[in-house]
Parts: sequence; structure tokens; C-alpha cells
Amino acid sequence: MEAIKLMKELKANFEQEIKYLPKESGLSLIESTTEQGKGISAKCRDAKVEDLWSLTSFFGYSTQTFVLAVNLLDRFLALMKVQPKHLACISISSLHIAAKVVEEECNVASTHELIRIGQCKFTVSDLSRMEKIISEKLNFQFKAVTALTFLHLYHAIALSHTSLRKEILNLDKLEAQLKACLCRIVFSKAKPSVLALSLLTQEIEALQCADLIEIGRRIQTHLRISEPELQRWRGLVGQCLAQYASPECAKPDHRKLVWIVSRRTAQNLHSSYYSVPELPTIPEASWDESESEDWGEDMSSGEESLSSSLGSDAEGPYFPVHFRKFARKQQPV
Repeated sequence: MEAIKLMKELKANFEQEIKYLPKESGLSLIESTTEQGKGISAKCRDAKVEDLWSLTSFFGYSTQTFVLAVNLLDRFLALMKVQPKHLACISISSLHIAAKVVEEECNVASTHELIRIGQCKFTVSDLSRMEKIISEKLNFQFKAVTALTFLHLYHAIALSHTSLRKEILNLDKLEAQLKACLCRIVFSKAKPSVLALSLLTQEIEALQCADLIEIGRRIQTHLRISEPELQRWRGLVGQCLAQYASPECAKPDHRKLVWIVSRRTAQNLHSSYYSVPELPTIPEASWDESESEDWGEDMSSGEESLSSSLGSDAEGPYFPVHFRKFARKQQPV
């Protein structure tokens, strides 16, 4: 019964996905724009999406928020002629709109915090105006059907048809791979259903599980996705993941955020920022050295930088060994 319900939901989303696709002609225009040109180039767009990935991790937002933010950003860029100087404001506005749609109200960062952490040069009023413009141009259609929508449905369908444990077909791993793909504008041209199936079948093939391979084929048949279309996007997905797994990939570094203040500001900082509060003496009998070590580890782990968040997703188990081997094969001798 659950499987039938999931297949109906899958079909309904498949029929709706075209409404939330960015305009392909607009995306092609971005791809053809050079970095010296007046418009937004693909490299410029991709860099901003990577920034959104980092900010999503910093504020603890879900993958759904990130994917929706990218969808809003691409739909707007493909619709409007935008100057590079406005791109930062547009991307942050897209993230804030997405967060308000997806996250609990108490977890949504303030516009002031977004601007401060994002180290942006525009004001809160600029951000509010840009949010209004984006909302109007996209006809307030925020609850989009995305590749993540299909990825979750495919994963649920696969689990409902097999006795395999959840850990074998790791959804977190698939989500991380989707985020890596969305940092390339070419994947905004893919139908969400096809991009998600490309990621799923790529992972299924790596697992070499006959049951899952059959489920992937049934989904493809149910949605009438042609084999040439699926193979085309599977090839691009494999190429993208291999690049992310390679040591040559320029991932964000792990430097800690450093706040630079002027000499005058430093001199005027309240002395309490530098003083250490007086703490009560801990009785010698109650001191536990093992607890002390655990506490020190917790403090050090809390210092991880904003910029390290994207790199951590793009390494290790999320990008399998066979992708890294593939990347090495591509290197010139």
C-alpha cells in the first residue's frame, strides 16, 4: 500500500517539475558570457552557489533549503538580465526566502546575520527590496519540485521494495553528491527527475545490488525516461563527482574566519571582551581528568570554520573510491 502511494506521489511531482525549471535560453546565455563580459558568467554563478552551500552549513539549514535556494537563484538569473555587482544580494535573498519556506521560524537567521556572516556590502533594506523583486518575478512560486524531491521519493521507493538496510543506500551521501552537482550550472538544465535518477543509478551500480538495479529500471520505465537521456546525464554526473573527488579540485580551504577591525575600533572595544570572568574554584576531589579531556575536544570541534563545511561534504565516503580512481585516469601522463 505504501509503495502504491509513493508511485502516485512520484507521478504527480513528475507532472509538476517542468513548472519550476529555469528558462533554458537564459541559462545558455549565462554559460556563453565571459568573465570579462557585463553579465553573469557561469563561473561567477557557480562560485556564489558554493558560497550558499557554506552558508547553509554554517546556519545549520537543511539540504532542502540549499536546493530550493539554488532553484530560486537560477530561475531568477535565467529570467532577468543581472549585473555582477547585484549577484551577491540576489543569492543571499534566495537563501533567505528558501529558509523562510523550509525551516522553522525560530531557526531562520536574521537578515542582519546573513549579511554579516556572508561579509556582504549591501544593507538590510537592499536585501528586503531584492527579496520583493525575486518574489514578484517568480510569481511567489517557492515550493518548487526539485531533484531533492525525487531523490527522497526514489530512496523511499527503493527501501519499500527491498529488505536492504537504510545504511546501504545512504541518503546523506546522495544528498551530498546532489549538492556537488548543483554547484555546476549545467545541471540546472537537467529535469529534476532525471538528475535524481542519474545519481541513484550511479550509486546503485557502485553497490552492484541486483534488486536495486531492477528498482531503478522500473522507476525509469514508470516515468518514461529515455535511455539516451539518462545515460547523458549519468555521464555528466560521473564526471562531476570524479572532479570533486580529485585532489586538483579547488575546494574551499579550512582557514578559520578572521574578523578584521580597525585600530580605532580595537581601542574602543569594551574591556570586558578581553577579561576572563572569575570562576569558582573546583574542589580537588571532584575533578575528573577524563571529563577534562572530553571538554577540550568539544571546544576544539566547535572552532571549525564556515569555509570548511563545503570541503567536508566533498571528501571521504560521500565521493566513493571508484570516482577517485576515475579522476586519476583522466590526468595527463
